[in-house]
Amino acid sequence: MKDLKIVFMGTPEFAVTILDEIVNGGYEIAGVITAPDRPAGRGRKLQESAVKTYAVSKGLPVLQPTNLKSPEFLAQLKALQHNIQVVVAFRMLPLEVWKMPEYGTFNLHASLLPQYRGAAPINWAMINGETTTGVSTFYIDEKIDTGRIILNKEVPIDTEENAGDLHDKLMQTGAELVLETLSLIKNDQVKTIEQIESNALKDAPKLTKENTKINWDAPLEQIFNLIRGLNPYPGAWCYLENGRENLSIKIFDVNMEKGTHSYKPGKILKTNKNLQVAVHGGFIDLIEIQLPGKRKMQIKDLINGYNFADNANVL
Repeated sequence: MKDLKIVFMGTPEFAVTILDEIVNGGYEIAGVITAPDRPAGRGRKLQESAVKTYAVSKGLPVLQPTNLKSPEFLAQLKALQHNIQVVVAFRMLPLEVWKMPEYGTFNLHASLLPQYRGAAPINWAMINGETTTGVSTFYIDEKIDTGRIILNKEVPIDTEENAGDLHDKLMQTGAELVLETLSLIKNDQVKTIEQIESNALKDAPKLTKENTKINWDAPLEQIFNLIRGLNPYPGAWCYLENGRENLSIKIFDVNMEKGTHSYKPGKILKTNKNLQVAVHGGFIDLIEIQLPGKRKMQIKDLINGYNFADNANVL
């Protein structure tokens, strides 16, 4: 049986849940590596990562390198005298870092590898209309998300869920999988599987202004999946053309209604309580949107204080 001494690497809230499970599991944490504090908000005050906040609260040693290859950081990391590294939602590691510990470095990824390698696996699984996804642990190698798989676990995607709901489910399942992985390593029972390359693999690239814009000429379900796959962050967006106004808006919560009609895609239909957008195959019912410089708003509240022209539409 191996005596594990762990360095944990991560930054967002997703990683905190996993780190907390490791701590509660009784494992020794030699140190925590997370992103440097960054300016945030209107006041541009320095804000620490969710992982740093948690680590400090538990009295864990914290390193916040700006350069993972710097001799200073590598010396600090080596001085922790750890023998394994666990990575969750962190940066790509240089070889000098991931090869350092005796028992290797493994990563938790929020997909069933080799599907959805990349920065946004939760979002893209939902955007592409998948009915299942999952989490995987794998040993890091030279490329991104290509190393040998240790464990994976499937998680269903419900049609009523958005990306935030799925994030929370995968976070809990991922925490369990990391503990199972650590147990296998501790007891020298790991059996890895090589990732198979295929033309059928789907990627999970970084979300950008271009790939988060709504195409109102797309089919009904494709639009619905894009919007829920970007809710609550970063939000799908489009232009609202309302009389002389042309506004960039974000759409967060919607329902879809199948049906036939003769409206041009993007046409806005308004009643006293509802706002719909006509698309191929039916209508998108708007529930929550955000106007420029405003907070998110329920449609019923928007209708009460915003006038829509008869020819209003989204582009």
